Amino acid sequence: MAENTQNQEKAGENIVYIGKKPTMNYVLAVVTQFNNGMTEVVLKARGNAISKAVDVKEIVTNKFMPDLKLKNISTSSEELTNEDGTRSKVSAIQILLGK
Repeated sequence: MAENTQNQEKAGENIVYIGKKPTMNYVLAVVTQFNNGMTEVVLKARGNAISKAVDVKEIVTNKFMPDLKLKNISTSSEELTNEDGTRSKVSAIQILLGK
């Protein structure tokens, strides 16, 4: 089973992309990942969803899984091409949670 967990983590199944859904949907996704044997989960968000990613981290670590540790936070900016062909920069965040 340990090999299976490592393979899942390598395949990127331990990443939760934060978007427009309700916050609790992402909280459930993170808790489910850990309950399925993942040792680390990455929250990824861009733009306006960054604050929701922080909310998800706080809810998970304060209410559901207080034994989790914040392992790393990294920020960046990504350049996206809009529908009209113009390019714009968008802030991004990655939050790494682990046991």
